[in-house]
Amino acid sequence: MEASSPAKLYATLVGTVLTIAGIIGFFYSGNFGSPGAVEKVFGILAVNGWHNVVHLVTGLLGLAAAGYAARQYALGLGLVYIAVAIWGFIIGSGDSILSIVPVNTPDNILHLIIGLTGLAAGAATPAGAPARTAPA
Repeated sequence: MEASSPAKLYATLVGTVLTIAGIIGFFYSGNFGSPGAVEKVFGILAVNGWHNVVHLVTGLLGLAAAGYAARQYALGLGLVYIAVAIWGFIIGSGDSILSIVPVNTPDNILHLIIGLTGLAAGAATPAGAPARTAPA
């Protein structure tokens, strides 16, 4: 079990928030078209079924990784979400990534924040301390 660290806090908090966001998103749109019916959660964030699945998967991965691979999760998710944010900014608001995951400017900003905090949490967490041995 990994000791408390910025990465573990990140994996736990972001994992929880993304999991809840994925569940809430299905109350707005569960359409799996290309991109299908896109709705805005709380009138702000564009979602559809695929976007909700991405949030659920990345959130559940964070909750699973919090105990043993939090640093890897924070760094990996950070890189992925920064790439998604940049991709979203390039294609523009109201378009969709891979023609199935809708994004808008608030989504892109949120993805960028999740990515940057992931990299920060991963960088602030030591790579791995050597295992302690019991005194003889």
